[in-house]
Amino acid sequence: MDLIRQALAIARDPKQTKWICPLLLTAEIALCFLIVKYIPYTEIDWKAYVQQVSQFIEGERDYLKLYGDTGPLVYPAAHVYIYRLLYHLTDNGQDIRLAQHIFTGVYLPTLAVVMQCYRQAHAPPYLFPLLILSKRLHSIFLLRLFNDSFAVLFLFVAILCYQRKMWTVGSVVYSFGLGVKMSVLLALPAIGIVLWQGMGRDRALRQAMLIAQVQILIGYPFLAAYPRSYLSRAFELTRQFLFKWTVNWRFVGEETFLSKPFSIGLLAAHVMLLLAILTTRWLNPANASPLDVLQQLLHPPPETRQARIASRVTPDFIMTSVLSAITIGCLCARSLHYQFYAYIAWSTPYLLWRSGLHPVLIYATWMAQEWAWNVYPSTTASSLVVVASL
Repeated sequence: MDLIRQALAIARDPKQTKWICPLLLTAEIALCFLIVKYIPYTEIDWKAYVQQVSQFIEGERDYLKLYGDTGPLVYPAAHVYIYRLLYHLTDNGQDIRLAQHIFTGVYLPTLAVVMQCYRQAHAPPYLFPLLILSKRLHSIFLLRLFNDSFAVLFLFVAILCYQRKMWTVGSVVYSFGLGVKMSVLLALPAIGIVLWQGMGRDRALRQAMLIAQVQILIGYPFLAAYPRSYLSRAFELTRQFLFKWTVNWRFVGEETFLSKPFSIGLLAAHVMLLLAILTTRWLNPANASPLDVLQQLLHPPPETRQARIASRVTPDFIMTSVLSAITIGCLCARSLHYQFYAYIAWSTPYLLWRSGLHPVLIYATWMAQEWAWNVYPSTTASSLVVVASL
């Protein structure tokens, strides 16, 4: 019984993660090596990425003319630069095994950063095994080479920087992640609230300008030549989705999925949920109502009060706010594809813990979610579980 009590005490003590994390990372290195060596690579988008990048290398700057086998280029310019580098490193995209090793080199640092974010938020050790056990997550990074791998890396590096009050570095890194894939935009409402409470109005506005400036710099080669083409494709908000690829809304049926009222309803739900969590959670450091917030935006509080507010913008508050914004965005997304699990898999354990759920229920929910995201093609049952687990 003493051993059981001691094991349970270790599982609940955040200080124990200082040695648990290195052990898990070591195990993950071995697991990644085995996956790359023995599990076949699956071609999804890599070939299209290579084709689109090759057209960019040849001098094309019109986003409307950058195409691959799976369709047009729909990602911002940082995606192009990253895959241009990969194009050169992998013999014009032909050396898939080398590409997999490179993505392993992306996955492992991303995992290490995620673990550090959890440690900053004083998460208990029993959550950490869930960070390395996802079959779908390994597939996204190591077997399918999706650009979400880089977007998620930049997102969690930004979270870690914000947790350590490295505001400017965090904003630059976040903006670069946004320059890889627009999915990272889901975190922006929470990041805005975090910056405002952590820095004050004027400094937060400068951070917002910095994020915008980084986007302009990243996209400049395309903005200078064909600005409308770049903005309409890289940041397209009216994209049509195919029912056959949806992971989350299979259970509503194709007619409902394609209907405009359903799309509008999801947008309305997204806005209402953000407002609800804004008023009940995100404004806690300022201890302010939405009306007070509007007044403080016009008339910032004195420095002493702002310092007190900033002291309450803790690492766990930052982590909870950003990950909850992403989860709400995914819950209300028009359609989730399998690679979107990269944004969800490392958010779920933490948010379930923050909700006060018992560890057994945390593991049960995680297992249900993992099962649902590994069902291909999605079914009515799996899509119901995907939505319910969010």
